[in-house]
Parts: sequence; C-alpha cells; structure tokens
Amino acid sequence: MFLVTGATGSVGRTAVDLLLAQGHKVVAVTRDPSHSGLPGEAQVVAGDPSRPETLALNGVEAILLAPRAVGSATAELLSLAAAHGVRRVVVLSAATVEYPVGLPRFMEHFKSVEADAKASGLEWAFLRSTDYAANTIAWAPQVRAGNVVRGAYGNAATSTVHERDVAAVAVRALVDSGRAGRSYLLTGSESLSQYDKVRLLGEAIGKELTFVEMPPEQVHQAMLAQGLPADVPERLLGSLADYAVQAGPTSDDVEMVLGRPALTFAQWATERAAAFRI
Repeated sequence: MFLVTGATGSVGRTAVDLLLAQGHKVVAVTRDPSHSGLPGEAQVVAGDPSRPETLALNGVEAILLAPRAVGSATAELLSLAAAHGVRRVVVLSAATVEYPVGLPRFMEHFKSVEADAKASGLEWAFLRSTDYAANTIAWAPQVRAGNVVRGAYGNAATSTVHERDVAAVAVRALVDSGRAGRSYLLTGSESLSQYDKVRLLGEAIGKELTFVEMPPEQVHQAMLAQGLPADVPERLLGSLADYAVQAGPTSDDVEMVLGRPALTFAQWATERAAAFRI
C-alpha cells in the first residue's frame, strides 16, 4: 500500500491514478475528502501531512512526500513512518537543489527535506523537477480575455516538465526498491522561453498569442493584488530573473526511467487547451 501526500495536487493526483491503474492500494491524504475529487478506488483519508499524528501509516510500504504539503514536519513524519514499518520515501524535490536559482530560502527548504529523508533510515529517492507545465495555467485568465499574456522576463528559459512525467517517475520509484538512493533531475527535453511557451499555447488553442514583457515589480504587485501569498511572486520572479541570464538545465532522466521521450510542452498545451478557452 502506498500513501500519497499532496494527493489533490497536479503530480499527486496523477500518481494516485497511475498506482490504482497498476492494481496497487493507495491511501490518498487530503484535508477535505468531501471536495477532493479523488477516485473511489483509493482510500481517501482526512489528514494533515504537516501534523503527522493525523495520518494512518499502518500497512504503508512507501510514501510520496510533497514538501509543500508537509511543511516543516518532514523529520517527524518520516520518524513516525519508520516506526510503523514504512520502507521507502519518494520526495518531490526541485532542480534548484542541484542548480540554484532565485532566493536561497526556497532552495534551502528542499535541501532540508532531502536531508531529513536521508537521516530517516528509510530508503529514499529524490525527484528534482524543473517548473511544471501546469504552472502556466496561471495565464488562463489573460488568454481567455484576449490575445496577450503579460509577465516579466520573457527570455527566461526552462525545460518545463510535464507533471504526468513526474508522477510516472514517482510511481516507478515508489514501487521499485531498486531505485532507492538516487536523485533524478526531471525536465522536459526542450528549453523554452516564455515567448516560446505562449506561442506554443496559442498554436494548441488556435489563437495567435503574444507575450508582452512588463517590469518585474509591476508583475509582483499585480500578483499580490490577486490575493496570492507573498512567497509566490518572490519564488517565481527570483527564478525567472536568473533563468533570463542562463537557461535552466535539461536532462534525459525522464526517458532513462520511463523508456520513452519526455512529454513536450506542446503536448501539455494540447491536452489542457480547454482551460484556456472561453
């Protein structure tokens, strides 16, 4: 049986589906089961990963750990997991651990989670991902309203990873103990600027889109005005500023694990086109 934290997130939700499709038992943790939308085949439980005592760990073989869901409780959770006979933990980490960009405190959080996993005594695997393609859903309101996407650092380039690839690698690492003790750099196969991504998104929805660059501070204030927590624009803009100077990394780890090329941003945009249409 596998326990998935962050089960309603873009990676966690897909991992739940993949595990179930392979015939595994899944405990999907969510703070609000009544609005989770998780499949009935999963054992959906109310729990708060940042309060490990609320989680049911009996019979769990491995945990998919989403650091944002667990917060500062990683060491406590994994200590409790070890006491209940859990064998492995797969951490949804970030490429910034290996390729630092942006404000150091965001990278340090992931490094701390990885250190807690190594110290736990559990088998571990780290999935150090670049930015998820799903992050561009944030452009949807602008795209539905017109033909212009406004943002900062248009030349910032990353090899954006499809969240389904991250989930697929996570499932391999959860199920296969032979992948323990390894860190995987999960990226797409193609480095794309924000101009590129907007163009590809426009092609996917049949609409000519343009990216218009704005001053970072203006973007920062606009994001705060939307009600986003302060760390969201700080994380985003700090990373983009560095990626505008030097493109993010590109790896073939997805293909190495899954035996097929990484899914492209164009594929993701085609799959999610409905989210950008009126």
